Amino acid sequence: HVQLVESGGGSVQAGGSLTLSCKASSGTNSWAWFRQAPGQEREGVALRTKHGITTYADSVKGRFTISEDNMGDFLYLQMNSLEPEDTAMYYCAATYNYFPSLRPTDYDFWGHGTQVTVS
Repeated sequence: HVQLVESGGGSVQAGGSLTLSCKASSGTNSWAWFRQAPGQEREGVALRTKHGITTYADSVKGRFTISEDNMGDFLYLQMNSLEPEDTAMYYCAATYNYFPSLRPTDYDFWGHGTQVTVS
């Protein structure tokens, strides 16, 4: 069982930047960031596999960067050029699957989320 704890959310003006962090209690093979706005379905934002493969949602390509530390304990999401449409609760998720997609059902472990508000 993997426990995930997100941090780094906050309020920012449009065009600004934020970096989210996710601390994992143990190793995983792949992990990802998701977001969910009120009244909307949870959507995948970016994923990173153990082998360093990254995938991004079209809506964030060129603006967001997913990365992890050398020990694999922390997952990050660098968010630049933020837009009001990026406002959502952001969740970290993990799986033992080596090649997941950005579908929420591909992930077994979830954090409680961190709120990002862009005005």
